[in-house]
Amino acid sequence: MRLRAVSVQQRAMLRTWRVGDSARIDAVLQLRQTLACRMSESHLLHELITLAAARAPAAPALVHGASSLHYAGLAHAVRACAAGLAGLGLPRAGRVGIYLEKRFETVVASFGAPAAGGVFVPMNPLLKPEQVGFIARDCDVTVLVTSADRLALLAPVLAACPALRHVVVTEPPAQPPTLTPTLSLSLTLPPGVQMVSWPDLLAAAPRPGHRVIDTDMAAILYTSGSTGRPKGVVLSHRNMVAGGKSVASYLENVPGDTLLAALPLSFDAGFSQLTTAFHAGARVVLLNYLMPRDVLKAMERERVTGLTAVPPLYIQLAALDWPASINTHLRYFANTGGRMPRQTLGLLRQRVPAAKPFLMYGLTEAFRSTYLPPEEVDRRPDSIGRAIPNAEILVLREDGSECAADEPGELVHRGALVGMGYWGDAEKTAERYKLLPLPLPGLEGGLQLPEYAVFSGDTVKRDAEGFLYFIGRRDEMIKTSGYRVSPTEVEELLYASRLVGECVAFGVEHATLGQAIQVMATAPDGTAMLDLPALQAACRQRMPAYMVPSGIEAQAGPLPRNPNGKIDRKLLSAAWHDRRTALAD
Repeated sequence: MRLRAVSVQQRAMLRTWRVGDSARIDAVLQLRQTLACRMSESHLLHELITLAAARAPAAPALVHGASSLHYAGLAHAVRACAAGLAGLGLPRAGRVGIYLEKRFETVVASFGAPAAGGVFVPMNPLLKPEQVGFIARDCDVTVLVTSADRLALLAPVLAACPALRHVVVTEPPAQPPTLTPTLSLSLTLPPGVQMVSWPDLLAAAPRPGHRVIDTDMAAILYTSGSTGRPKGVVLSHRNMVAGGKSVASYLENVPGDTLLAALPLSFDAGFSQLTTAFHAGARVVLLNYLMPRDVLKAMERERVTGLTAVPPLYIQLAALDWPASINTHLRYFANTGGRMPRQTLGLLRQRVPAAKPFLMYGLTEAFRSTYLPPEEVDRRPDSIGRAIPNAEILVLREDGSECAADEPGELVHRGALVGMGYWGDAEKTAERYKLLPLPLPGLEGGLQLPEYAVFSGDTVKRDAEGFLYFIGRRDEMIKTSGYRVSPTEVEELLYASRLVGECVAFGVEHATLGQAIQVMATAPDGTAMLDLPALQAACRQRMPAYMVPSGIEAQAGPLPRNPNGKIDRKLLSAAWHDRRTALAD
């Protein structure tokens, strides 16, 4: 009965093609994938696309600028990418770094790598070459997908990436002919690293990838770490597919939806726009915007029905006049990456009264965790809601017991979305991914196999009706523009400039950014004064835009220490706030 799902034309073509014909091999692979998806739900990441293509091959999947790609074309490109990576010798669980802005190739490589049995590693296009090099070294990237122009910037750091074997370049460099010789020289790769063009990668002979199951690695998403270096969160196929299904279920995504991908695809919430859309068979508009007004223009032009963004962008959007037509088609707007200010939420609801607001909370370590249903927003606008479908959120004391109503405790996430840990960091993994204590509801003493959950480090409380409220973070991470930034990472880059003697970074409240990055620094040894203009220029050169400090203040040294001998960040932060409060008064 299942074979009836295959068209008569497909079976006729299979009978007539010669044995060994590459087109026949490709068709057989496609036929097997189609049958597998039609007989079951998608379990592997790339099957989200295969299943959607089997249901509606001509339905639009992606839009980028004036170009569009339907699901059949996207599925074909993912298969071709997987075959090309397999032809390059990508090992099972081999890492494929993707350093591109949002475009078709970014999406195809992100799903093609796991389809080949590998692991994709999205690299935020805002990162500087040194940070991209760190990620490539940290997880032993063997294949890097990037553009020629980006590769020219990366060339100096690639020699320090010993696992790298292939660089896939999406297109020729966008440079005047007179500069081509210089650019060609800059694109010289280290010994043992081969350059492959994107068309050649996709033209490889069809071949199957490595066998993988849903508990195998699919992605490594890098997020700022408290030690000053980004840490790679390892996510399985099951994590990402379950996350996409869960979010799509409460957002009620359907094939007729158009989602705007405004967030970076290196974000869990940004990539979720793809997984939720592909699970539903919806359409995704890829947008690399320069100004907030570009977002509104895209929403109007593409008749966007769903928008997910971070509070800083919503604050900027709320201050603009919205085209009236957006309210006729925008079905919902969702917030992630920090608390939405009440005033901003009120303005957005005035701009698009027909759209439902979804306030969400999530962890890269567990993809998504909670959401507040739209009908609860007026009653409890400060709540982060309750657990998303197929997840359970616990509020635990330090001894592992459950907190009572309105008692602060640590937010702990259990379920299918719990990630696989931090790449290469057993110590940090042990801090965040822990065994759940017994007994807990659903976990009884007779169970023999332990269950791991994500201990978020965030302090929350749960009211008597089960709704959660965020209180604060236990660590010192700064949440700015939707990004989590480690103060230690900022400090390391400041020290690397050799323009400071001592320094400390911390977050301060900011009306549009959520938090801004403030720095206190002393002059270098042998120097009377801190060269602020030079230091600010060095920050812009060495840091992505979201990490550049909003303020740098000179301080007489040495900076105060805590009992452990470390620079007392909390004391300096409190003193800064006290001074600002006194000035305001």
